[in-house]
Order: sequence, then structure tokens, then C-alpha cells
Amino acid sequence: MSEYQESSELRLRPVRSFVRREGRITTSQAAALRDLWPVYALPESGPIVPAACFGRRAPLHLEIGAGDGECMLALAEAHHEFDFIAAEVHRPGLGHLLNRLDKRGLSNVRVYGGDVNDLLARLPDGSLSGVYVFFPDPWPKTRHHKRRLVQAPFLARLRPKLLPQGRLYVATDIEGYAEHVIEVTAPLRDWLNLAGAARYAPRLKARIVTKFERKGLRENRRIFDFCLARAPDPAPRQTASSSER
Repeated sequence: MSEYQESSELRLRPVRSFVRREGRITTSQAAALRDLWPVYALPESGPIVPAACFGRRAPLHLEIGAGDGECMLALAEAHHEFDFIAAEVHRPGLGHLLNRLDKRGLSNVRVYGGDVNDLLARLPDGSLSGVYVFFPDPWPKTRHHKRRLVQAPFLARLRPKLLPQGRLYVATDIEGYAEHVIEVTAPLRDWLNLAGAARYAPRLKARIVTKFERKGLRENRRIFDFCLARAPDPAPRQTASSSER
């Protein structure tokens, strides 16, 4: 799956948590990237207006690290009433996804091939109903933990893009990554772990078993799920009026 970026300060360029491992692009994938990219890709610059991109107003969901689109295709086919953005930097995966979108005639998916932090900066606040991060790169070496996607600065960038009570779903088969998610999110007052503090969520019913999960299961690894919600904004502090002083 794809990996994205974090930083220690919101205004600094985030540390990259993805590496472009191109691999081999098939003739079919190359043709899709050439011919179908203009049909399904989000605009490459400027603010993103979801209603203009999809031609309608509908709840918008984002999958970060969509891979070859296995889960995205299932979500889009099951929920024609939703619109979806598939963010992925791996070009062969994007080519595969574009071919499948075209063959299935799905009009409720748009693709994005760049850094998700740039995408978030271009999306309107309060535009996302749900965000999915399924089996992200665990970056297992300690010196690489800063590259993991789920970090406090990334969550701070994501939060305003979600609707109130918008959800972030995370799934991993790496216990160390699951512990990392708990460690990062536990102190945050603007996010709620809907399963309870330091607890794992039930499996999201809409999440199909992808090849990444099948690999983990074959290796007898446990699957850890999280469901995090944007916490309500704090009520403004009331100041005493002059007559009350």
C-alpha cells in the first residue's frame, strides 16, 4: 500500500512516508494512464471543488494508499450514493484501478497520484465524511517510525477536512503499528477512539479482505482495526458581562 507524509510542524514540509516504487507497468496500465487519467483524475492544481469534480453533491470518502483499487472498487460499487477519492502514488496500481473503473462503468471515483498532504491542503474544510487507511507501510525500523502515516501532525491536518463526527478508519496487521496508533492518538483531545481508550474497533463491515490482509492472515498475524472520529469543537469560552462583574 502507499505511504504518505508527516512533519513535526504543520507549516513545514512534511517528512515523506512514501517511496515511489514504480515496478513494471504493463501495456494495459500504460494505456490507462494515458487515456483514462484525464477522465478520472482530480485537477492537478488549484482548489478542489468536489461537486464540480463529480458533477453532484454527495458524501465524500477518501482512501489513502488505495493500491490497485481492490477495496476502493468494492466500496464504490456497494455505495453508489457516495463519492470516493483514491489516493495512490504507485503508477502500476493506478493504471490497474483506472482500467477497472472504466470496465465497470463507475462514475463515483476520482483518482489522485500525488502526496496526500497536498491533496488535503486543496480540499475544502468539512468536505470528507470518511477516510480509510488500510494496511499502510509499517516502516518497522525505529529510525523510520517518523515516516509512518498516522502521526499527530497528519491528524491535525486531516481533522478540519472531516465533517463533524467524520470517521477515520485504520487497519493494520502489524502489532507495532497498532501500538503506534494508540500511542499517537491517546493524548489527542480532538479525536475520539470510538471503541474506547486504547481499544481496537470491530472490523469495518464494508472493508473486504484484500490481498494485503490475506497475506497477513496466511502469516498468522492478527488484524487490528481502529475507528476514530473527529471530536466536537470545544464550546467558546463565555466571558462575564460588565453587569455580572
